[in-house]
Amino acid sequence: MGRPKCLFCLHISWLLFQNVLSLPTSRVLEYDVDGGRNLDIFDINEEAGLHLVEGDIVLDEKQGRNSIIGDKYRWPKTIPYYFEDDLEINAKGVILKAFEQYRLKTCIDFKPWEGEKNYISVFKGNGCFSSVGNRNVGKQRLSIGANCDRIATIEHEFLHALGFWHEQSRSDRDDYVSIMRDHISEGKESNFNMYNDTTSSSLGVPYDYGSVMHYSKNSFRNGTEPTIVTKIPAFADVIGQRMEFSDNDLLKLHRLYSCTRSSTFLDSCDFEKENICGMIQGPGDQADWTRVTQAAGGPNTDYTNMGKCEGSGYFMHFSTATRKPGDTGRLESRLLYPRTNRGYQCLQFFYYNSGGANDSLVVQVREYDESNPNGSLRVIQPVFVLAPNSWQLYHVPLNVAKKFRVVFDGVKGTGPSGGGLSLDDINLSETACPEHVWRVKNFSDLMDNTPNNTAIYSPVFRSREGYSYQMGLYPSGKEGYPEELSAYAHLVTTSDDTEVRKWPCPWKQITMTLLDQNPDIMRRMNNLRSVTTDPTMRVNDTSELFFWDDPRKVGFEVSEADGSKYFRGPGAGTPTYLSRGRAKSRDFIKGGDAFILLTMEDVSHLTVTQPIPSSTVPPDTTTMVPSDPCSMITCGNGGVCLVDDGTAVCRCAVGEDWWNYGEYCQHRGSAQDGMTTALIASFSVLAAMLVVTVVSVVCVKRKYKSGAGEDQGVTMSNINATGM
Repeated sequence: MGRPKCLFCLHISWLLFQNVLSLPTSRVLEYDVDGGRNLDIFDINEEAGLHLVEGDIVLDEKQGRNSIIGDKYRWPKTIPYYFEDDLEINAKGVILKAFEQYRLKTCIDFKPWEGEKNYISVFKGNGCFSSVGNRNVGKQRLSIGANCDRIATIEHEFLHALGFWHEQSRSDRDDYVSIMRDHISEGKESNFNMYNDTTSSSLGVPYDYGSVMHYSKNSFRNGTEPTIVTKIPAFADVIGQRMEFSDNDLLKLHRLYSCTRSSTFLDSCDFEKENICGMIQGPGDQADWTRVTQAAGGPNTDYTNMGKCEGSGYFMHFSTATRKPGDTGRLESRLLYPRTNRGYQCLQFFYYNSGGANDSLVVQVREYDESNPNGSLRVIQPVFVLAPNSWQLYHVPLNVAKKFRVVFDGVKGTGPSGGGLSLDDINLSETACPEHVWRVKNFSDLMDNTPNNTAIYSPVFRSREGYSYQMGLYPSGKEGYPEELSAYAHLVTTSDDTEVRKWPCPWKQITMTLLDQNPDIMRRMNNLRSVTTDPTMRVNDTSELFFWDDPRKVGFEVSEADGSKYFRGPGAGTPTYLSRGRAKSRDFIKGGDAFILLTMEDVSHLTVTQPIPSSTVPPDTTTMVPSDPCSMITCGNGGVCLVDDGTAVCRCAVGEDWWNYGEYCQHRGSAQDGMTTALIASFSVLAAMLVVTVVSVVCVKRKYKSGAGEDQGVTMSNINATGM
């Protein structure tokens, strides 16, 4: 009954949504891409009627629950993949973002399939599921179905494919969590099985409550009580996180695949070590950068620790207070080498300017080749101060294809200075920089004091292709979601939008990333959600308007406090962007502030069928999972799956005085139960016979009573006489 009821609720919500959109109102119009629900992987699969091992694992006909320990189950470090046509465009874009995280944080890379014997074929099945390890079957399918297009869900399923089981199935699981068997839904008990050391190895890594591969505390529960209780209570709400890889997820992956470095990571430095990450004072300057914990004129603390840790909290500072105009301080990174042939990098750092109004920071690169063995300087860009006397986050795109150093030139400008320039938490990777950064000041206070169902909006940003957009954020959640942050992306049209653009906006993916401000980019667990502008999507089923059309057609006019006006279109997003509890964890908030990274990128190339290698047979694009029907179900209580006329059927275990029964052998009976059943049946028959007798007597009485109307005296006399 649960599923039809949910569908009915969604139907009613959609009808209400249609009515709201049709009204001339200034109320913001929003579409919930997840139907307003925050479903985990296992909830999605259960609603789809899938009965998979541990909720999302497909076993092929040869595998059973055999070991995946051994090189034969490993993929090469560069894994071929194929996107099937039924895969949603937004899902394709998020999968590519997940691949970028694998490249950044591990030695695992992905490439389009070019005819290799074994490859992963990603399709839109009825849920989110994968096999475990390389099954060496040629085409190995992995499903990213409806509502599975979250980066952590995708990372989770690909970790299965790479050879990992769920964290709570480890052989040492019971040392860290307690499984509450009475709270598990009937037939799901086997999802909490453990594997011994011959089946799955923990690779010498401690049990990880924060693993993206861990069940949540409520997985497969039959009521309101948790199925998993952590033996350290502080981790009760940590298990089941679906943000990003944890540190130990990455450590295990590194050990399993013998990673010695990542594919696209280049450098990270928080200046806590005295060697300042191998950075040097460059030649040709007039002053040095110094490593300090505070500076005259500011800042009073570093950005890494915000002054909270005694004996640490260092940053680099170039004082301009006593320098002459034109004096420079040159800080150069260690020698760096591009790791791919991409030809682009992203430099990220925190910068604090407490100097004069004309003091500046210039980012350069020193490139080395045969013609320039000592390096040749090339200016990338000056860094303009967003706000003086505060730490600010910057991203600078680089385009280097040879050996190089990153160079920070501090320059003393004209005019007085009471401080200088400071740098902290530098990261460099061969990834694309985000388009824009929204600093949400006093975010902690906003979460605590903003009324429920009240949104704040980012500034209006412009994409590389000329579209304007912004993010709407509910710090205390939308109505009905008081414990969540809610987030939506909107197209915007301003008076400055004079460029000719295509409407409805076609296939642009807007990504909203709440930054985990850990100083090391490799250890960040950002929270990311993406929505894609489908140009065919209508405002509702009966409307002629397109959802992603020009906001002047489908939106409403907004007047800001500064007098500026623009049109804001409908928003698409989720009321369950991130729980308020998780938002207050890790380093999402530092100094009270949060940073949200925003990017709008073209994904129209993902609407085209991925080319099939000419030397191979075209992949089967049906949505069937592996050939063995038994791979889709789990028979509980020792039951065995058999295929009967093409259908998977559970044959249940039977003993001398007991037996299991049910579609998945989820029920258990015994001889004692049979005797009780027989007695109940006997009493039921006896009771039925008594009921029949009483009913017969009553009917006979009524028959004779009705006949008394013709000869009332005789009949009544006889009846009375008989009754005596």
